[in-house]
Amino acid sequence: MDNYYLGIDVGSVSTNIVLINNDNELVFNRYLRTQGEPIEIIKSGIKELAEDYGEGNILGVGTTGSGRYLASIIAGADIVKNEITSHGIAGLDYNPEVRTIIEIGGQDSKIIIMRDGIVVDFAMNTVCAAGTGSFLDRQALRLDIPIDKFGEKALTSTNPVRIAGRCAVFAESDMIHKQQFGHNQEDIIKGLCDALVRNFLSNVGKGKNIQGPILFQGGVAANQGIRQAFEEALDMEVIVPPHYDVMGAMGAAILGKEKALSQGYTNFKGIDLYKHNYEVGTIECKDCSNICEILEIKEDNELLARYGDKCGKWAFKESNMYKVEK
Repeated sequence: MDNYYLGIDVGSVSTNIVLINNDNELVFNRYLRTQGEPIEIIKSGIKELAEDYGEGNILGVGTTGSGRYLASIIAGADIVKNEITSHGIAGLDYNPEVRTIIEIGGQDSKIIIMRDGIVVDFAMNTVCAAGTGSFLDRQALRLDIPIDKFGEKALTSTNPVRIAGRCAVFAESDMIHKQQFGHNQEDIIKGLCDALVRNFLSNVGKGKNIQGPILFQGGVAANQGIRQAFEEALDMEVIVPPHYDVMGAMGAAILGKEKALSQGYTNFKGIDLYKHNYEVGTIECKDCSNICEILEIKEDNELLARYGDKCGKWAFKESNMYKVEK
């Protein structure tokens, strides 16, 4: 029986669930909309995994993303890592010589500076959405163009217009203004791609020593117009890995594999975890001025975990009842 390792990346927009083999090759991939229900989406993805692979032989689990702690509790992760580390590990696995990783998702964007296989610097976007995928989705909707055709349209532009890109609101207003002047749709789209890249480089990439090889990861990497805009702005080749949209989950899976192998067991609860019922509630602790909001998770009405307190007094984690010796 083949050995597999599970990676779960829970974000505000999407949840990615992947399975890799011993050679870190992707054998299963599910992209699911989180829709404000991360637990149900995780269960749905694991159910699909169970249907495709049966009981399987999952010997390690890693979680990442904004919902990584929740995913860890539900699945029984061996390691929990932030998005920077996970994307960096996946990028290194694809290209050991990588020196810069650009990652743009639906709600956030980040730049990771690598040197000799180590993350030496990074930055993430601020509150503005002008440099993210949600901004492009909104403009594609306004222009009545499928988002998967957006990049192709940009490549046909011969006279791109300049659109203010420092703010999502101003960019949209400027785009409408350009439409009213009668500019071609493809020139406006190319202008939007250029604006997003300028925003990224002047905000997230400000002061960063960007060197090649450069990897472009995240869902927006599918947009050929954005990739071209980055190459023009940086005057360097920008490489899009084959599994650009799930690199965070792949990185988590690789880290979960390494952790499980080093400790000699996995905390994974089993492929049938989707059959359980989970409830999430909160407790407000008033024992000190911090007034911590404690998140409490129950599995089939039994307390599974508590977290969120600053002092640790409420912390509760299940014992190693799910350990599977290898």
